[in-house]
Amino acid sequence: MSRRTWRGTWRRPYGLATFTWLYVLWTLIPVIIAVQFSFNAGRSRTAWQGFSFRWYWQDPIGSVWTDPSLRLALTNSLRLATLTVLIATPLGVALALGLTRWRSRTSTGANALMLLPLATPEIVMGSALYLTFTNLYTSVPLGRTAQVLGHVTFSISYVVVIVRSRLLSVGRVYEDAAQDLGASPVQAIRTVLVPLLAPAVVASLLVVFAASIDDFVVIAFQSADASSTTVPIKLYGAVRQAPSPALNALATLMLLGTTLALVLAWAVLRRRRRGTAAAGPGASSAALRDLAAIDV
Repeated sequence: MSRRTWRGTWRRPYGLATFTWLYVLWTLIPVIIAVQFSFNAGRSRTAWQGFSFRWYWQDPIGSVWTDPSLRLALTNSLRLATLTVLIATPLGVALALGLTRWRSRTSTGANALMLLPLATPEIVMGSALYLTFTNLYTSVPLGRTAQVLGHVTFSISYVVVIVRSRLLSVGRVYEDAAQDLGASPVQAIRTVLVPLLAPAVVASLLVVFAASIDDFVVIAFQSADASSTTVPIKLYGAVRQAPSPALNALATLMLLGTTLALVLAWAVLRRRRRGTAAAGPGASSAALRDLAAIDV
């Protein structure tokens, strides 16, 4: 190999790409091994004894389906994530609309305050919420109520960031066209803007679900007793005692839910970008023609 070819080879990012993939494999291999032993036929978590769904539902005592504590933890995680999504998503969409349209001297401070939960370390957020509920808002009991409020507090920022980026890319041309055709501001938002924001809303909803079901620190600070235990708390407490492959199965189910939510969010955002690129510069005029045919 000549010296010129050698230099040209090193200018390409082969080394960086190789290092990146090695790092990805290094982080994924332990996860893959843990998932593998959730399907182990025996109790061993180190020796493979055959493929089985024993620790998911077939074991009469120790599977995820038959163990009341494991089933309760999974149910609590799903309920908490669902409630967080139902509360944080509409609040975040409304906040994104307000921050996008708000033009004043205090709007910059409001935007910075909205992004604060994303920049705050999770342990600081959890301890601050705990002190707030135990010293200031004492009427809010620790447990599911405090956990939902804590998750909504940091999840709204995800919704605002995603939906606001969509709002800035859409602009006001569609709303202005609808109002020129006789729609009120509320009708323009409801019939024109909301459908355009649907991909971003769905993507933010899935991101919030994934972040909520996977959270540990905030839940740990707001937990009251075993009735509010979620999957991360259960895994942390049980893995230090007498762990069984049922814990691997429980973690696999949580991993599957989180991964599915993130993949769906990625697919929705990718489809949105493709739709925007395919529309091209003639999207505004096409929208005006469509709006002209709507009886508002």
